[in-house]
Amino acid sequence: MSRIYTVRELTESVKRTLEGTYPFVWVRGQVTNLTRAGSGHMYFSLRDADALLGCVWFRGNQRGEESFDPLTGEVYEEGPRPGLAQTMREGMEMMCAGRLNVYPPRGSYQLVVEVAQEAGLGRLFLEFEALKRSLAEKGYFDAQRKRPLPYHPARVAVVTAPTGAAIRDFLRIAGERGWGASIRVYPALVQGDAAPEQVARAIQQVNEHGWADVIALIRGGGSLEDLWTFNDERVASAIFSSRVPVISGVGHEVDVTIADLVADVRAATPTHAAQMLWPERAVLAQSVDELQMRLVRRWESTMREREATVAALGRGLAWLSPAERLRRLDERLAEFTGRLERGVQGVFVRADGRVQAVAARLKAAFGPQVAEQGQARVDALGERLHRAAAMKIFKGEQVFERLAVQLAALDPMRPLERGYSLVRKRDGTFLRSVEEVLPGDGVTIAVRDGVVQADVTGLARREKGKE
Repeated sequence: MSRIYTVRELTESVKRTLEGTYPFVWVRGQVTNLTRAGSGHMYFSLRDADALLGCVWFRGNQRGEESFDPLTGEVYEEGPRPGLAQTMREGMEMMCAGRLNVYPPRGSYQLVVEVAQEAGLGRLFLEFEALKRSLAEKGYFDAQRKRPLPYHPARVAVVTAPTGAAIRDFLRIAGERGWGASIRVYPALVQGDAAPEQVARAIQQVNEHGWADVIALIRGGGSLEDLWTFNDERVASAIFSSRVPVISGVGHEVDVTIADLVADVRAATPTHAAQMLWPERAVLAQSVDELQMRLVRRWESTMREREATVAALGRGLAWLSPAERLRRLDERLAEFTGRLERGVQGVFVRADGRVQAVAARLKAAFGPQVAEQGQARVDALGERLHRAAAMKIFKGEQVFERLAVQLAALDPMRPLERGYSLVRKRDGTFLRSVEEVLPGDGVTIAVRDGVVQADVTGLARREKGKE
């Protein structure tokens, strides 16, 4: 029998599965059953022709007034607008994004809304997401293919509208930073149906000319529709195919376009693009100051090292000078002369003492009495030597005879004369126990007058105490 769940267990299992599978999801539908609670939370449903989904939009995720579109990043030029939570009505087509959760007390699931948008702009967002997925599969966004920008590029090609605010801001920042660079503007429309083709063609021209170190693709802020040129696949392909590194500074910081994702580096705004290309002059001046201080410190350190080396060489040169060497030689000569004089005197004193001692020993060693005593000692020693030699020979003969008897007793062939035999195993070692062979093993039996080859046919162990 399969497991029987409690209602709580089954609901918790469904909750984990559903919330883990759909942590964030976009849903499109028509608003119905709209209720605004006194707490500020909103409860409604999204429906289409076939299904209904309950939604809750908590007060903390709602916006009272909005100065820009939370989905597209469009900055409202006419000023803040009422939030969608205030203007939402029954029957409105909506796109809502959030997480699914299960509410155990009712056993139902609902969408916890975090972002909401009218469905009109949702179409563009869906197109954006579709193109984004397609280009991601082709590797347009791979980090491995993106190149770093050259440090302080000397030649920059700017692709933008030549009369817009973006190019003025870019040139103003460029004039305040770095130590000078050449900038060429490649004019192109940045809005409208003809804009994608012109932007793509301008990027291709930069690559054909081979002049620029980097391409800056810039445009000021606007609505999602205004920036749609930079969500065009033709522009993305031109950036992807560019041999020159591309920095994209399109719109405001909240705006993210396909061009931003394909470019080697993304800047938040056109002015930020200029800031990323060239360092501040104050930073450069500080770098120069730091290099100068490092150079001075290094020079001072080098000079101290050289002075120490010169001083050491000077001391060494003074030690090796001819005058100093002659002085040292004079000192050594005086020392050796004194040692030689003392040594000669000591030699004469010691030699005189030795001569007297030798004379006394010669007199004591070679006088008549010493000769007689020596002869007597020679005679006595001769007699002792004769007796010791005779005794040594006698003892040697006895030892020889005893060893001969022992050697004869240890002769392994002697027992064979009395009827015994020696058995060897195949490896040549003597067989000493029945434990060392098995039936079928070959053995060699040595007897008095030859060798017998045999095979073991059986084993019989002798009990202790019995023959």
